[in-house]
Amino acid sequence: MAENNNIYPKLGVSSKKEDVHKAIENLDKGLFPGAFCKIVEDINGRKDYCSIFHADGAGTKSSLAYMYYKETDDISIFRGVVRDAVIMNIDDILCVGATGNMFLSNNLGRNKTFISGEILSTIIDEYYTYSEKLTDLGLKVIVCGGETADVGDVVKTLILDASVFTSMKREDVINAINIKNDDVIVGLASSGKASYEEEYNSGIGSNGLTLARHGMLSHEYYTKYPECYNQDLNEKLVFFGRNKLTDPIKGLNMNIGKALLSPTRTYAPILTEILKRYRIKIHGIIHNTGGGQTKNLNYGKGIKYIKNNLFSLPKIFEIIQTSSETQWKEMFSVFNMGHRMELYCEEALAKEIIKIAKKYNVESKIVGYCEKSPLKDKNIVEINSEFGSFKYS
Repeated sequence: MAENNNIYPKLGVSSKKEDVHKAIENLDKGLFPGAFCKIVEDINGRKDYCSIFHADGAGTKSSLAYMYYKETDDISIFRGVVRDAVIMNIDDILCVGATGNMFLSNNLGRNKTFISGEILSTIIDEYYTYSEKLTDLGLKVIVCGGETADVGDVVKTLILDASVFTSMKREDVINAINIKNDDVIVGLASSGKASYEEEYNSGIGSNGLTLARHGMLSHEYYTKYPECYNQDLNEKLVFFGRNKLTDPIKGLNMNIGKALLSPTRTYAPILTEILKRYRIKIHGIIHNTGGGQTKNLNYGKGIKYIKNNLFSLPKIFEIIQTSSETQWKEMFSVFNMGHRMELYCEEALAKEIIKIAKKYNVESKIVGYCEKSPLKDKNIVEINSEFGSFKYS
């Protein structure tokens, strides 16, 4: 498929979720409208505290895990997507500076025809096992149970979600509305092997998997796994890639499936240490999830975000682009493309943040800077990369 343009919407997905934002535009934005997560009054009525209740999930990555399991019989692959569901919550909440005890509830919807009790047991066990690991890493996470629903009429294979609740002092909130025109952007790499990870991480995260799955994987899966895609899609858009799940990736010591299913990296140990030392000097933290490198369009006010020193492109994104022939401008608006967490601060603090990340074997550097936007009160993102320069607004 030569020079594919705007594939994501054709697959029934939106990176910007414009209709979602429109649906909630008139709703209460909470105590800190500019913050990365909605923050509300403290559950116990304490005037100097506030509470955060957050929900997210692994998205279509769970369907991919099912396919990989069917191809390899490796049931442990489901543990990774549990981590995706948990970290998509935890790392979002960390962006507002919450580092206290967190309550976690899991939400699992399955089609019993395809998702066995053994798979179910593995998934539920991992919610507890990974929460214990996060606690050992310094962020106490308490599992409060959850919901497991047999919903085969509406779910083809599996949907994995989670919800997290915590409270914090209002004075400790990191509010992204405070991002300044002269801030630098410090990025934390999404790929590599952090000191607290068991294996190499491709950096894929949990966003853009619909495009990644269909754009990377061979059309042979079209007839093999009809339960893993929308039957209303044009067949040309379903698994139109060049790869099998078990194809090895040269130089990575992992196959295509494992690379696509690398668990979303948590930055919890790094962020908790940074916040412990420099909280009052951090103006904003952005988690590059939906929207990829354009996520920050939604935060700050009247800022031009210039990213001109990006990380070397992780191999997984190179393979996705080559296989799907997605245009680079869309790639940057769908995937994290090398760093999934950004901190906004004065340049003098950047060196200290980079030192802390290095302790955990996570690459970090200044990836860009902020200027005043030429458009009144409107944000702009400008990406200057080895693949071209792109502007988003």
